[in-house]
Amino acid sequence: MNRSFKLPLTTRQYAQATQVTTVAELPEALGSVGLATNRPTLVLIGGASGISQDYMLRLRDLFVEVLAPLVETAGACVVDGGTDAGIMRLMGQARAQMKATFPLVGVTAIGTVILPNVRPVSADAARLEPHHTHFVLVPGKEWGDESPWIAQVANELARSAGSVTLLINGGKIAWIDVTNSVKAKRPVIIIAGSGRTADTLAAMLRGKTMDDSTPKFTQTGLLKAVDLEEGFDAIAHLITTHLTPCSIKQET
Repeated sequence: MNRSFKLPLTTRQYAQATQVTTVAELPEALGSVGLATNRPTLVLIGGASGISQDYMLRLRDLFVEVLAPLVETAGACVVDGGTDAGIMRLMGQARAQMKATFPLVGVTAIGTVILPNVRPVSADAARLEPHHTHFVLVPGKEWGDESPWIAQVANELARSAGSVTLLINGGKIAWIDVTNSVKAKRPVIIIAGSGRTADTLAAMLRGKTMDDSTPKFTQTGLLKAVDLEEGFDAIAHLITTHLTPCSIKQET
């Protein structure tokens, strides 16, 4: 049984939120907060608190000039981890800057974030990004517990529509996120030149560090790397090919 409510993010900003305990609850839960299905979906994974300020500055234009406008034009939605850090912060700020209307859905393990009137379970609990429009609170108290749920929420939102995962930067949990996207048979675009896990995985795909320890998912054909130096047009084109137009149910 899910629980839906308005979640205060700042003194003036609220998000629609729902709490679930099982995957079976997702269709009803997402509908209860007005999220449509059969909608093109971009899953955003990668760098959070571990991303350096230098990379944040380098990546800001990608979000403002490419990702947020592309999602808006495609009539798509974005699913990410929802915390006020790294690429999730960049997406929230880009959406706010362009006054976009696309749903920005944060999927967070309830024990890892700071919620109003709730004592944090973890000492390193994170704040929620204030420009997200929706949150799905899921079970868990460790970073990474949200990972399979991100994939499941994206599956439910996209259904027969196009969907793609975008990996930018990232730490240890990014490997788990990529694995879950591959399990969902969702293509993964890796932004090489964005640092850390993205660069390591891009090198593997290009055969520079392939050995017995290389993850098997690199051989599925679902992963493709594109370098920041190739330009924003190349990145936009690759993402757009996966977010194909489809009929979108009216949101409630």
